[in-house]
Amino acid sequence: QVQLVESGGGLAQSGGSLTLSCAASGFIFSKYAMSWARQAPGKGLEWVAGMYNDESDRFYADSVKGRFTISRDNAKNTLYLQMKSLKPEDTALYYCAKVAAGGLLWEYDRWGQGTQVTVSS
Repeated sequence: QVQLVESGGGLAQSGGSLTLSCAASGFIFSKYAMSWARQAPGKGLEWVAGMYNDESDRFYADSVKGRFTISRDNAKNTLYLQMKSLKPEDTALYYCAKVAAGGLLWEYDRWGQGTQVTVSS
């Protein structure tokens, strides 16, 4: 079955950096678009970044544009999110999400358990 396992979260200071990883299994990773989403305490799920399977284009929410970079290694079935210039408002549980076939980048059909990112001011 589909499994998405996030790692790399933790505590960072404002202005710091973290890189998240997502190990995917149970489906042909190279055929699907993938996204990162996050949920801050008391808030709804927010799409953060996404990219299609052919790595042609990467898309970002305005709140992270210029600071976060999404990438993937299809040979390793792994999705990444490099986060720089972190802000306290980036504090959230970050999820790796598989985009539904033919769907928009925020139309997920599977997601992982999440990895916590906490940014102190």
